[in-house]
Amino acid sequence: MTMAALEPPTDFHHVTVMRDEAIAALAPRAGGLYLDVTAGGGGHTEAILQANAGARVIAFDRDPTAIQAATRRLSGFGDRVDVVRACFSEVEAELAARDITLVDGVIADLGVSSPQLDAAERGMSFRKEGPLDMRMDPTQGETALELIERVSQDELADIIYQLGEERRSRRVARCVKQAAEAGELSTTSDLRRAIVRATGPRRVGGIDPATRTFQALRLAVNRELDELAQLLEAAHRVLRPGGVAVFISFHSLEDRLVKRAFQNAELWERVTRKPLVASETEQNDNPRSRSAKLRAARRAVPGPTPEPTWEEFDRDLA
Repeated sequence: MTMAALEPPTDFHHVTVMRDEAIAALAPRAGGLYLDVTAGGGGHTEAILQANAGARVIAFDRDPTAIQAATRRLSGFGDRVDVVRACFSEVEAELAARDITLVDGVIADLGVSSPQLDAAERGMSFRKEGPLDMRMDPTQGETALELIERVSQDELADIIYQLGEERRSRRVARCVKQAAEAGELSTTSDLRRAIVRATGPRRVGGIDPATRTFQALRLAVNRELDELAQLLEAAHRVLRPGGVAVFISFHSLEDRLVKRAFQNAELWERVTRKPLVASETEQNDNPRSRSAKLRAARRAVPGPTPEPTWEEFDRDLA
């Protein structure tokens, strides 16, 4: 199991979302090689390895604390698993470095993880005061504060509107830039105060007024949609014909990219005609799963191949 020098151990407790549905779609086989491109705490990788004693997994993550947590959790599986620090756009290069051309399945549990949100020092959430960082890999790239200071007010408004779907983006950007120029913007609490000055404190539809702007900045800092687009392109190249890709998304921007990619019938045969959602039991046990949508597709096999029926998929889940 390989891993680079990492930060000191931290608590990284993450509940695996839609574990059973993901494994039913992947259907791990003996001798199969699978990619978990969002290792997190190692839950989906563990599920694949437990589902078939002959399966192997390469687990990727850009977050050094996630790499460390997954490495600890998966240590009992020995050489059946390799944990690698890399982002989506680096997956193909990492496979090439290992002389691997094709794999049997890919799983991606997109977005930010609970441990990342809960760690104040990561600056991902306005619920805990911390520095305006928001990087999934805190060892490289610009922070949210550096991004805010670098871009113009109009550019910031575009980021907030396009990635946060915030209709009041112009007012928010103006207040945020004013706070930065006045030296009043260094923490997540500072950012929320600047946002509320533009939007007012009222929650709309149960959503805090800062939610959309925080999402937009996080997506921009980590280039999450660009990385996802590159992963979707890579997935059909690295999957052998008949191999399955499973994507779990948590907001409409991610889900839209996955849906559009899987609509390419020359490359993909959809396993799920509509996105699956977490069971009522899982949603009650893990509120984070309430917004999860799972889409799965099989790499198209040359020649006519019948699309799997709902009855087949439901039987696998049973």
